[in-house]
Amino acid sequence: MLDPKEIIESVGLGKRERKRSDRVADAVQKELSLLFLQKVRDDKLSDVTVTNVRITDDLKNARIFYTSYGDEKDRKQVASALKRATGFVRSHLAKTLNLRFTPSIIFEYDTKADKVAELDQIFADIANERRADGDDS
Repeated sequence: MLDPKEIIESVGLGKRERKRSDRVADAVQKELSLLFLQKVRDDKLSDVTVTNVRITDDLKNARIFYTSYGDEKDRKQVASALKRATGFVRSHLAKTLNLRFTPSIIFEYDTKADKVAELDQIFADIANERRADGDDS
């Protein structure tokens, strides 16, 4: 007996089919996450987290967004280590993913986490000011 959700998806009424570039981007993100966790020897890259991967529709270029711990100096070291490791990462993807063409790779630091932390700090400051104003009355 089929589940109602499976029936809906089997006749094409459920989820829309995702673009191939999105499916490849998901595969690249998963593979790179494993690579940085388990197989990279460079200590600077051990705390790199792949947050997003965007691949062009023709699958020729991949923009890999990442975050890492540390201050601005540490981030610059991570960026240069990633730049040095680009060839290794690309060849690893070529070996593990069954693609006709392996996309060229550009690493880009994901600033969203920094912006979220900044907003959290602003909200905390506002909450503290409200509490302080409430104590005065």
